[in-house]
Amino acid sequence: MFKIKTMNTISERGIGVLAGRGYEVGPDVSAPEAMLIRSADLHEMPRNPELLAIARAGAGFNNIPIEECAEEGIVVFNTPGANAQAVKEQEMMELIMASRDVLGAIDYVRSIADKGAEIPSLVEKGKSAFSGPELLGKTLGVIGLGAIGALVANIALEFGMTVYGYDPFMSVDAAWKLSREVKHAENLDEIFLYSDYISINVPYTQSTHHMLNAEAFSRMKTGVRIINESRAEVVDDEAMTRALDSGKVSKYVTDFPNETILKAPNVIALPHIGAVTPESEERCAEMAAQELIDYLENGNVRHSVNLPDASLSRMGVCRLCVFHRNVPRMLTKILDFISDRNINVEHMINKPRDKYAYTIIDLGKKISPKTADAIRAMPDILRVRVIYTD
Repeated sequence: MFKIKTMNTISERGIGVLAGRGYEVGPDVSAPEAMLIRSADLHEMPRNPELLAIARAGAGFNNIPIEECAEEGIVVFNTPGANAQAVKEQEMMELIMASRDVLGAIDYVRSIADKGAEIPSLVEKGKSAFSGPELLGKTLGVIGLGAIGALVANIALEFGMTVYGYDPFMSVDAAWKLSREVKHAENLDEIFLYSDYISINVPYTQSTHHMLNAEAFSRMKTGVRIINESRAEVVDDEAMTRALDSGKVSKYVTDFPNETILKAPNVIALPHIGAVTPESEERCAEMAAQELIDYLENGNVRHSVNLPDASLSRMGVCRLCVFHRNVPRMLTKILDFISDRNINVEHMINKPRDKYAYTIIDLGKKISPKTADAIRAMPDILRVRVIYTD
């Protein structure tokens, strides 16, 4: 069966799913057909020709060279939503920490541990230094309404907050999960104008790089409190430091510490633990394993970051899976080539995504290796797989 190379520590629940299918799974697997990873940086790592897929047990994928993988016909998966509950819970904690100086209060109480009978009076005397505003009646702006953002928006309503959400690419599934009480922001300016708190939940891409910069801060309320469970690079750290120095931003809570931001005032930095719960790691690993199985065995694509979702129930005796560039007449060329060889198409799907597209074709009879090689040789074809029905 298939060989799967793992990197980082992968939950045994995910490993067990793959091993249960008879796959060879482990960190020492050579020439793998697939990889199952978490945060391992693959940008400089050589990829073997047999590699068909990479599954990231988590939502972020900036540790994977997406474009290079696409050009090599390698499908990249992530696991959106599998860690959403864990991150949502941490974000609610972060909203409270951004409001009330919980950490300072804890440190203060520890500092008077040796004061004996004076402790109760010192507690009463010192507590006012750690006061902060309630969430009730405040406005939260949620940037990004995917699996995590939608949960954060919904639970913030339960805290009595007014919630604005902004996401120009919100999926239908996410829209169904979002409370009707969440107000739709037409643009980021609305988020900046109204929000006392801002929660960032977008993937890191070229378009979201430094989304929160000096210009963005200038349009926000003075004293705004910002929660970043996206990625460090979504925020311009130099601009954030200036905003914190001036009081424009009163508190910045981030799960992505770095040298610049750790030197800034009023920063609460956590060590990227938003999704670090046993339950989240299990869900992510199991979901990634299932994505690999469905692709390797059936050619189906779900939750890919460089191909469109494309799934088809099995028909016929042979399945042809083609990863190709999204160019005119590509599908026509493939179908004409098949029909010229008197092979009947039983079932098919073709889906585009930006520069790339994916085609699944179920055929009425098996095709020869020579025929498959001829399709591989066509211009703009990136990968051809032939899967036979048992």
